[in-house]
Amino acid sequence: MSSPLGISITWLGHATVLYRSSRGKAVLVDPWFDGNPSAPPDAKNLSSVDLMLVTHGHADHFAAVIPVARKFHPDIVCNYEISIYLGSKGIAKLHGINQGGTVAFDGIKVTMVQALHSSSIVDGDRVLPGGGPCGFVIEFENGTRVYHAGDTAFFGDMKWIGDLYKPSIAVLPIGDVFTMAPREAAIAAALIGARHVVPIHHSSFPALTGTPAELKRHLGDQRDIEVVDVKPGETVGADLVREGSR
Repeated sequence: MSSPLGISITWLGHATVLYRSSRGKAVLVDPWFDGNPSAPPDAKNLSSVDLMLVTHGHADHFAAVIPVARKFHPDIVCNYEISIYLGSKGIAKLHGINQGGTVAFDGIKVTMVQALHSSSIVDGDRVLPGGGPCGFVIEFENGTRVYHAGDTAFFGDMKWIGDLYKPSIAVLPIGDVFTMAPREAAIAAALIGARHVVPIHHSSFPALTGTPAELKRHLGDQRDIEVVDVKPGETVGADLVREGSR
């Protein structure tokens, strides 16, 4: 990478991402392990989770939320409706907020922002409303800001997110069919203005045809945007995390 990320990022396949701050805090987003075709074998062998963020209720983002919550007892940020559902399952330390809201945890600030998608929760033979989908802007203790877009289509207010929060890293879905494709993600990246773009939600199912290479092609000569092509299980920025904190 041409410049440091300021945090550690581990892609655990599909849309599951583990961030670790320079102080060693673990932030897990949208955990899905069992049945995740692109998750590495040891994906769920986590040593700690301090904070968990949930963008919406679809199983490929939500299936491991309750197991992780019961094992590590992290603070959980999600929409209000999902917080009610998790509370009914005995999960604590819930922070059900809505778009525009910000909550803080030991120097880490999390702001919920817009996403264009849908949200539902499968509970046995029932399909429950999952509230509104969202993305998150995460500001870590050292000032590094990440825009984790969640599952979303392109929308013009991504420019507003970039202008207001000025993230240095944008984590964007590129798979197509259920989210943006690389063409739209390239336009989004240009509007957001982040120096580094980490593509996720691709290469896990045949229908998700978007690739990081295609994203790079659509970005063309925009050399001020670096596509960080992380492989499942790979960590980037690890040199900035305290040794032994993982």
